Amino acid sequence: MVQPMQPFLHDLVTAFAAPTQVWSDRGGDVVSSTEGPGASGVIHADVRVVSDLRLTVDGHSPEYLSSSTGPGTAEFSAVVRRVNVGLPAGADPQLRLDRRRTVTPGMVTEEVCVSSRLAHPVCLTVELTISSDFTAIEDIKTGSGSTPVAISAAVDAERLTWRCGALSVTLEAEAAKWEMVDERRVIRLSWPITVPALGDSSVMLTLGITDSGSAVVAATTAPLLARALAAKSVTALSQVGVADLRLQPWLEQSLNDLNSLRMATVSAPDDTFFAAGAPWYFTLFGRDSLWTARLLLPLDVSHAGTTLRTLARLQGTVVNPDTAESPGKIMHELRRSRFTFGSVSLPPLYYGTIDATPLWVCLLHDAWRAGLDPSLVAELLPALEAALNWLSTYGDADGDGFLEYVDHSGHGLANQGWKDSGDAVRFADGSLAEGPLALCEVQGYAHQAALSGADLLEAFGLKGAERHRTWAAHLADDFREQFWCEDQGGRYPALALDGRKRRVNSTTSNIGHLIGTGLLTPEEETLVAERLTRPDMDSGFGLRTMSSLDAGYSPLSYHCGAVWPHDTAIVIAAMTKAGLGRHATPLVEGLLRASVAFDRRLPELWSGEGRPVPYPAACRPQAWSAAAAVTVAEALAAR
Repeated sequence: MVQPMQPFLHDLVTAFAAPTQVWSDRGGDVVSSTEGPGASGVIHADVRVVSDLRLTVDGHSPEYLSSSTGPGTAEFSAVVRRVNVGLPAGADPQLRLDRRRTVTPGMVTEEVCVSSRLAHPVCLTVELTISSDFTAIEDIKTGSGSTPVAISAAVDAERLTWRCGALSVTLEAEAAKWEMVDERRVIRLSWPITVPALGDSSVMLTLGITDSGSAVVAATTAPLLARALAAKSVTALSQVGVADLRLQPWLEQSLNDLNSLRMATVSAPDDTFFAAGAPWYFTLFGRDSLWTARLLLPLDVSHAGTTLRTLARLQGTVVNPDTAESPGKIMHELRRSRFTFGSVSLPPLYYGTIDATPLWVCLLHDAWRAGLDPSLVAELLPALEAALNWLSTYGDADGDGFLEYVDHSGHGLANQGWKDSGDAVRFADGSLAEGPLALCEVQGYAHQAALSGADLLEAFGLKGAERHRTWAAHLADDFREQFWCEDQGGRYPALALDGRKRRVNSTTSNIGHLIGTGLLTPEEETLVAERLTRPDMDSGFGLRTMSSLDAGYSPLSYHCGAVWPHDTAIVIAAMTKAGLGRHATPLVEGLLRASVAFDRRLPELWSGEGRPVPYPAACRPQAWSAAAAVTVAEALAAR
């Protein structure tokens, strides 16, 4: 029996507008269900509603020329040669097919245009076949495979509608002939067309999707003005003598991608957040949405406010081991139903994250400093007090002064920091650390959150500021005593303390997140910055997640060697803030280089080998990867 495998994404073309996304091959065809497990499909709010969408002309597939994408669009060009219409011999294409796909929330339109350079009209048949499997995103991700479902369609002239549970799909195709084949598992649409001499002929179909069972909906608030913001940033840089031709197209693409990742919850449709990434994480993730809004603050504060408010509504109120909820805790992820893969089974609203709560406090403080409406800040003060209380109580389960995590449910995430894969926390010799685990960067977030929270409490006339400052001071002392390691390269913070309070002594990018949190002295920040910019950590295309000198390193390991652009951006921002811009410069250059190599859309991660080799299952786009472009612009401005 063949073991199911996660499908690859790196060679697929995507068009998306949250909560709807389309993934296809380079020619525009969606091919998933009959050629084995794959990620292609029309996916809406965590369910694939169309698993096959294939185009032929007179029974033959067009021959690929090119593909390109724009905001909510994908365009595909091909030539048509295998038709019996008296095409002349030679290499020059006489019949061309252009396919334009447009995605808006809950709708996909497909326009197919055949153009001719022949001196006489030609008659052709354009055919599209469509199948649905209604497969959940977790089953797509695990490569479990699927089977097209029989379509019981209600027919109304040129409109077909079929349903599965809370989802309904409507297909409209003007002037098309249609039939059900393969035991009603396939819809076959055909358009007999006449392409005039030296002219063209087009056909169109529209898929509409409604969903009464989703946890998320499309955003209703105003999008980012991507082109204007990108141009303004670049103009400001040029005025201070900083110019880099790579920045503006990357920044504009990134802001357009962020616009297409904007979502809201069903319960609060006017409060927008950024979905984590397409296709696997096309929903609310506490950590990802917070970091994205935080990295975006130099250009926009409004999304920080709505993200904070969305997460505050879902803040924990009780102790529940099954969901990992506890009072004051910020959630990890939101799904329409239980999300199961392997031995992991996460409830629809899951709280298994150790860092989202301090990050929520940090974003509230930073957004307040950036100009967030004081009335909104005041509205969130009860959530702030609950989050600060969580840091020193439920976040520190064993009372040792550090935030640590362990999965008490038996079916949750084993690792609950941003590196949350099962093998992410390793010693320098490659052995796995066992929990409860106290991650180094989480202590930095907690320290910064306690100080930032104290400032907010004091500014708004609430009690408790000194208690949180005292707690932060003790945390800094304890961290200095227990986390620092030393090897032939010098002193550095450990990745974590394991369940026996041993230092997990691998060298990782996590330590860069400590810079600027106040947990380290300036001298210690310099030691960290110098270690991170050595060749074993700086790949030339961003920061490796683990040193290439450590035994656990592998360039295509998800969290033990690959490069994550948001991770590099966080470190760049921290170094810039701490006056260590000289150390940030090569990391800035690495991301600029990557922006060109990955055609202005940075994926979730890529190989750490020092070349732009894709991680084949990476989300693309990923919200915090897109926001990294803003950080680079800010770092360039600070030079």
